[in-house]
Amino acid sequence: MFNPSQQDVRRFFCETYRKYRANEILTPLEAIARDWIMQHPEYSADLNDVDAALAADYSVENGQTNPFLHLSMHLSIAEQISIDQPPGIRAASTALTQRLQSEHGAYHHIMECLGQMIWNAQRSGLPPDGAEYIECVKKRV
Repeated sequence: MFNPSQQDVRRFFCETYRKYRANEILTPLEAIARDWIMQHPEYSADLNDVDAALAADYSVENGQTNPFLHLSMHLSIAEQISIDQPPGIRAASTALTQRLQSEHGAYHHIMECLGQMIWNAQRSGLPPDGAEYIECVKKRV
């Protein structure tokens, strides 16, 4: 199982952004990441300097959104939808996208449900509940 470190994730997004700006060939995963990066221009300064990105503290106490966590969640959701795992996420995402008339907006709603599922699993010590996650998304449709 792929388990990148915080530094690995930050390097991946910074390198993807660098390759995009240099008009270099991207891997399929980098191309998906680039698409989400382009939808978040507010993160360009964070992605432009890998050393600063590696040193940055995006803690809640500092009141900053962590652009690397945010972009990682976009990638996770895209992967979940592509393989329909947990089962039903693709249909729920499609319905939410249609209701909102925005894939990006739908992903942000799904992101809230994903975060809630992860938080609940961490708090309870139980595995993530995929059915609860799908129900959360469906409630937003």
